[in-house]
Amino acid sequence: MKNFLKIIAGTFVGSLLAMVLGTLILIGVINSVASLTDTATPAVPGSAILGIDFGNTITEQATDDPLESINPFSSVSSKTTGILDFIQTIDKAATDPSIKFIYMNLDKLNAGISHIEEIRAALVRFHESGKPIISYADNYSQAGYYLASVSDKIYLNPAGTATLTGLSISTLFFKDLMDKMGIETQLIRHGKFKAAAEQFISNKMSDENREQLQAYLDAVWNTWVADISAARQIPQERINEMTSKLELNSAQKALEAGLVDGLLYKDELSDTLVDLFGVEEEKDLKLISNTDYSKARKKTNFKEKNKIAVIYANGDIIMGKSDDNIASDSYVAMLSKIRKDSTIKAVVLRVNSPGGSAQSAEIIDKELALIREHKPVIVCMGDYAASGGYWISAKADKIITNNTTLTGSIGVFSMAVNVQKAMNKHLSINAETVTTNKHSDIMSGYRSLDNEEIAFIQSSVEIIYNQFLKLVAEGRGLSTEFVDSIAQGRIWSGYDAIKIGLADERGGLHEAINSAVAMSKLDSYRLVEYPVKKSQIDKIIEELSTTTESAKVLSNPDMLMEKAYSKLKEEKGVKTYARLPFNIYFN
Repeated sequence: MKNFLKIIAGTFVGSLLAMVLGTLILIGVINSVASLTDTATPAVPGSAILGIDFGNTITEQATDDPLESINPFSSVSSKTTGILDFIQTIDKAATDPSIKFIYMNLDKLNAGISHIEEIRAALVRFHESGKPIISYADNYSQAGYYLASVSDKIYLNPAGTATLTGLSISTLFFKDLMDKMGIETQLIRHGKFKAAAEQFISNKMSDENREQLQAYLDAVWNTWVADISAARQIPQERINEMTSKLELNSAQKALEAGLVDGLLYKDELSDTLVDLFGVEEEKDLKLISNTDYSKARKKTNFKEKNKIAVIYANGDIIMGKSDDNIASDSYVAMLSKIRKDSTIKAVVLRVNSPGGSAQSAEIIDKELALIREHKPVIVCMGDYAASGGYWISAKADKIITNNTTLTGSIGVFSMAVNVQKAMNKHLSINAETVTTNKHSDIMSGYRSLDNEEIAFIQSSVEIIYNQFLKLVAEGRGLSTEFVDSIAQGRIWSGYDAIKIGLADERGGLHEAINSAVAMSKLDSYRLVEYPVKKSQIDKIIEELSTTTESAKVLSNPDMLMEKAYSKLKEEKGVKTYARLPFNIYFN
């Protein structure tokens, strides 16, 4: 009887949970479908202020989760704004007589290092149109202040800060930990600067790695300091002095140093905006957000036949298919379609990748070469265009980079991990292998590589490295000897890349699109972006399918183990990588 009652109770609870979950999903679907039918376009007042608050994260392409409203674990919006849309919004406002000035609130700023540089460049163009920019924040981060420095007036909360401390990079080293765990790592590479997996074979940073990171940091910081100095008329030496001595510990110190123009609370700021806008009361201010302004002014002329394709190569370079990374099969199919489309007259390839599979990079580069036979390809570099990311960039008709882009890293590596000792020590598991040939279990993960195997993998690394050198030399019109001297896995800032011939000029998507127009000699055109964004309905179906599949896996231990094992099997075999060994974030 007890078991019967348990079954009845369990069935009731399960049914109740299913009904609640189903109801929540249904509400999300209805909300998402309702948003599809909401076609109201925001109206731009005849006289308005463009308000930019950076509420959404800036990413390469815009993203939106259609079921976010019913996700109980989502406390932060996953909606993002694409960088191209963001800078185009500012550029449109510069020539729009309805927009009188820009007001930026910089309390929040979540954007990549190159995004910030490109947004600032767009703000400079807006300023050059003769319209003012006003910035405010309760506290300015360093990146936030760099962006604000273009403004005509910068205001700060009297209780806030605008502290400059400089930039730093920290790297964690795991060799001692891995030794204690019994995990052995063998690294095979070409390039004395190729720091990939250095943290697994050493417990400190190599001199070469420290040298390249220092040079990159200096280039980024010097760019920021130079731009702030020019905008605020403060000598660069003085900015560095204030930074090194930690002088900017209060809002008053920031005001005295000339970093800000006034200390105001938000209600006092409203009075300033009222005066500047030429009205008497705050309620008369006509403020339109950058999101609404973009919707209001975005008009696509579908009758225009000539197109310029903007292709986003964003993420790791991998083999196969993927919606989240630069996957060989997915990108070759997409590039082939673009190549065969006679209405597409030029391609802007936006590369934001630290690299990955050397084989996949070569496959994608081959398809790009076929496109270049018929139409110009201009590369525009984002935060990263390094290693495999530079591989697919090198042969472009023109390479445009931001000063703060991290590029280069022309090097190759492979890595083997032996976990047998760790399995014995911590799990009491021993692996036994049966082979047909002497090296059949190479890269199995259960033993170290022997000398023959190391030599075999090293020879593969050398072949790919020489192929990389030749590709760059041909693409950039340089000798292989010179490319070798600046390669060796070394990273370069975009600023330095221009100096040594790895890139042509400073700029972002704005400049790349202008170059594409000039090279294809177009009088009129429209932009098309790839990969094509999925519709809300497609996203809903995909979300529901993913949720259903995840539920099946979590409820079935056998399926869970099968999934994990299949992932491990994918990593077996000899693989060579052209990838940056780290990611860098700035605050």
